[in-house]
Amino acid sequence: MRTLIRLAGLAALTAAASLPAGLASAGDAKQPSALAEGRIILVCDTDAATRRGFTREHGAAPIFVTAREALSVRTSDPAWNAPRCMTAREHARYREAVTTFAAVR
Repeated sequence: MRTLIRLAGLAALTAAASLPAGLASAGDAKQPSALAEGRIILVCDTDAATRRGFTREHGAAPIFVTAREALSVRTSDPAWNAPRCMTAREHARYREAVTTFAAVR
């Protein structure tokens, strides 16, 4: 279970780190990235086993965010105590949005 969460987290971090898309302004290199401040999003399933594993690993029940919520996070927002979760479908929406955002820039 830990391997699955770590692999999903690695995929989410890679996608989030490659394109800032709302987490930090791409033109402002002086601002630290939101990921450096403790805002990690993992791709999680919604089944009971994943919820138990997440709770065991991070000490709190998973809080799911949408792609829109992930894109609206700003560096001035308070850091999260535990990583947030995103479903695979929302992650696909997030990836599509940041790809579109990067293409427009």
